[in-house]
This record gives sequence, structure tokens and C-alpha cells, in this order.
Amino acid sequence: MLVGVPRELFAGERRVAMSPASVPLLAKAGLSVVVESDAGTAAGFRDAEYAEKGAKVSSRSDALAAEIVVQVRSAGAAGTAGDGDLAGFRTAQTIIGMCDPLGCPEGIAKIAERGVHLFALEMVPRITRAQSMDVLSSMATVAGYRAVLLAATSLPKMFPMLMTAAGTLSAAKVLVIGAGVAGLQAIATARRLGAVVQAYDVRAAVKEQIQSLGAKFVELPLESGGAEDKGGYAKALGEEFYRRQRELLGDVIATCDVVISTAAIPGQKSPLLVTRDAVERMAAGSVVVDLAAERGGNCEVTRADETVVHQGVTILGPTNLPSDVPHDASLMYARNVATLLAHIVNDGKVRLDADDEIIRETLVATGGEVVSPRIREKLGLPVRES
Repeated sequence: MLVGVPRELFAGERRVAMSPASVPLLAKAGLSVVVESDAGTAAGFRDAEYAEKGAKVSSRSDALAAEIVVQVRSAGAAGTAGDGDLAGFRTAQTIIGMCDPLGCPEGIAKIAERGVHLFALEMVPRITRAQSMDVLSSMATVAGYRAVLLAATSLPKMFPMLMTAAGTLSAAKVLVIGAGVAGLQAIATARRLGAVVQAYDVRAAVKEQIQSLGAKFVELPLESGGAEDKGGYAKALGEEFYRRQRELLGDVIATCDVVISTAAIPGQKSPLLVTRDAVERMAAGSVVVDLAAERGGNCEVTRADETVVHQGVTILGPTNLPSDVPHDASLMYARNVATLLAHIVNDGKVRLDADDEIIRETLVATGGEVVSPRIREKLGLPVRES
């Protein structure tokens, strides 16, 4: 069975869906690989490296003609960049990639019409046996790390405390909002750089994880029971809760040099947590890095993929930080994909076993229609009983 790896066409996307290191893993599963020439160049992988690992380097049309096509961005996540490839997809072909299924369900519906088996990697369930396939966690790790580096290079002071002959420099004060995978990596990175770090999350259960990384857990006098869904993500809470939360957080934000906000709810607008007033209370030169910018942002002043300077405070709204570290991000992504492929391919065939939770949750379209109940609901389609 052949796995095709086309070059990513989305503007600014430098990752590749399969690294040379993961090609032998697919060979063990009985899968051959064809890679579009230069597909991995932006991530630091030469065509020769793929060839050395046993992959065939060929044209885009050959990569897209494979029985299985793996992409970083597919369906809605590719925007209009992937529209030119749609006509080439065929019935019963398997497409695997990040698809933004809850944010752009229309993209799922469009590709479903081609009759393909579409696996949306964002839908991999957060269960123990699927951890090695969880691309969201892998990419969030990269984003959390990179966010701190952006803040450190934008801040007009250094992160660590330094005692020098010219006097003592105080450590930067960093607040991380949201202690998911990205937030925890941001905490760890900021601590390694020497900052004084505190973190807030609506889920009190993450207090131990925050403290284990050497940060202080910010406790606000708010009732937030039931703030976590079964997948471990934060749930949307009422507007009154958010109003009071913003008010209390504003006092903490005003004392910080850097705020890294990571609070996102899958498929929904990001909660507003950092108000314009809170930004204006920060010292001149302070920095906000808003990792929720793609869904509107946690900060009221954020503009997606732009740098805004508001009353001396710099607000960064990056939407694709993993692409800024394409080599390692691709290594992690490819390993996740290779593990998923080893799970769903058996005896040279793609399994569509609805009794397998990983397959059932990740397979979002097959047989010419959207099959995921969550996406059907988003599209206003009747949800079938399982």
C-alpha cells in the first residue's frame, strides 16, 4: 500500500507530514512512501534523505495518487490552498491530516463529497492508547516553547535575575494563562530562562502540575466546578463567570512583564481574558503573546498574525507557531501519523472499524458524507444514532 506525502501549499506552512526518520516505521507496517520533491525542504529534510530511508521522490501528482495521502493541513485547515487538489481525490482513497473540523466543518463537507475516507487528526481521542497519535499535544508543546522565545526577544529586559558589577537586574515576571500542554511547556521554558513564573487555569486540578514546574498557581475566588470536559479540555462557562474572571485577572496582569495566554475551547471563540484595560495597566515594554489568536484571541487587543503596540505594550497574535520550528515539529507530527497508520492499516487495507474508539472518533467522512456526529451537528445535519 502506498502513502503519498505532498508538499504543503498553505501560506507560511513549513512543516511536512512525514519525516525521513518515520519512513522505516511505515515500512514495518507494510507501507511504501512516495514524497513530492522538495516536500520537506522547508523543514530541513532533503530529498536525498527520504530516498536513503527507502521513500520514492516524485511529482505532486504521484504523491496525491497514492492510496493514502498524509498532510499537515487538509480540508478546512488548508483554506483555499488545497482546492486545486480536490478534483484529484477519488472514492475510497484515504486522506489523513489536520482539518480544523470543528472550526471549519464546511471544509470537511467539501472533501467528503469526493468519497474519500477522511481522518481528522484533531479528533484523536485523549485516551491512553492514543497518546502517541495526539498531534494536538505535540504541536502545542512546540507552540508553548516558541511563545516564550518570542516574548523573550520582544521584551526590552532579560528574563533571569542577574547580579553584576553594574548592579542587580530583577527577573522578569511571567504569567501563563491556561495550563494545557502549551501552557505547561511555556511555564517550563520560562522557568528555564530564569523568569519568575505564575500560572492560572480555570481547572483547579492542574494546580499540582503547575507547581511541579516551579511556578506559582494563581487562585482566584471563583466557582469553576465542571470546567473540564471528558477530553481534558476547558469547557465554556457563563458570561458572568468570565466578567468576574477578567476583573480579577486584571490585577495580576498589571504586575507582570509578560503574559502568555493559551486558553482555547475546540471549535469555539476563544474566551476574552485580557481586557484592553488590563493591557493599559501593564508597564511600558511589557509583552502579551496570545496563542488563542486564531479563534479571536484571549486578549481584547489581539489581531491574528499581527504585532500590535498598544500604549507601549506589545501584543503578538501568532496562529502557527509550530511552523516556526518546522524540523522538530515535523519529526513529532510524522511520528504521530506513523503510529496512527500502523493502527488503522491491517493486511494492506485501511480499517474502518466503528468499534475501535480511535478510528470511530478520528474518521470524520466516508462513503461520500460526513459521519462524525459532532461535525454533522455543526453543519446542521441530522445526527444519526450510533
